[in-house]
Amino acid sequence: MSFVTALGSATAPHALPQSRVADFMVRAMELGPDDARKLRAVFRASGIETRYSVIEDYGRTGDFDFFENNPAMEPFPSTRRRMELYRRHALSLSLDAVHQCLAHTPDLRRDSITHLVVVSCTGMYAPGLDIDLVKALGLNSSIQRTCINFMGCYAAFNALKIAAAACQSNPEAKVLVVCTELCSIHFQKENTEDNLLANALFGDGSAAVLVESRPRHGIGLELEEFHCELATEGEHDMTWTVGDLGFEMRLSSYVPEIIRSGIRHLTRSLLAKIGQRPAGISFYAIHPGGKKILETIEAELGISREHNRFAYEVLRRCGNMSSPTVLFVLEALWKQLTPSDDQRRILSFAFGPGLTLESALFKVTTR
Repeated sequence: MSFVTALGSATAPHALPQSRVADFMVRAMELGPDDARKLRAVFRASGIETRYSVIEDYGRTGDFDFFENNPAMEPFPSTRRRMELYRRHALSLSLDAVHQCLAHTPDLRRDSITHLVVVSCTGMYAPGLDIDLVKALGLNSSIQRTCINFMGCYAAFNALKIAAAACQSNPEAKVLVVCTELCSIHFQKENTEDNLLANALFGDGSAAVLVESRPRHGIGLELEEFHCELATEGEHDMTWTVGDLGFEMRLSSYVPEIIRSGIRHLTRSLLAKIGQRPAGISFYAIHPGGKKILETIEAELGISREHNRFAYEVLRRCGNMSSPTVLFVLEALWKQLTPSDDQRRILSFAFGPGLTLESALFKVTTR
């Protein structure tokens, strides 16, 4: 068996009101009046009030630190320069999340952590973030390390699968999962629909989870089951590629419809593995890939916005941070649980390139 025994999260240092980011984007993308109105409408409809970034420029009108101080921002930052920025900031943000997580287990000796799983799709270097975390946290140099890169918003589920497998094979396993994304370093200024949507949604954040083979005192979450489906008809509607001037996203407006067509089958397949029915689900932790995606899932599964309130709250406060976002939602839900919720189930989803639809089932445990 495997249990989530602690969660923690952290956002990047610069809090950016969505309206300020919209002002920046209008100038940076050099939009005319009609396109500027379209952009502001997309930003207002996003359901986002605040996002966070390691780049302060998004809240400024000039005197930039990262981007060039001319109307076209040329020369535009290269991929190399963006990766240097990632390397400077990823560790400190990750450590903030880990410290928030491990604060819930003050008796845990760090040298007892047996596995480290690090997730990121917004930056890479070697020796990497995993080794930097080992050194900064004082973990064993012999710890088993796994890195999950470039899988996008659903990657936290793959990290939890690895953690669950480690715990099921070793009753002494203690797995630290760290998901860190600096989405904002990959801003693209060309006036395209993909860039418009991406620039309206993404921010920076990190989340950490401790998974163990035995529950601790208090409220935990048993990792009960996982199920994944590929909607390959949407493989070109959500993509993430490396370009000369940063990583480039394709995010089609058809994504909610593709998710709609697959979400009910995904749910039934997951619940069939444990002989459960949808009526047996008490809580939902859904990755807020966008407001339209949340509304589409609600309509397809027959759940209310209130059922989905934790996803909307994370979207409002932080935007979409890629892989850590669903863990932010799960943490918000976890903090609201009480002993009376023992044995209740949580259904969780996340989506990403492929088009990949990931699902997980958690069971609340109290000791």
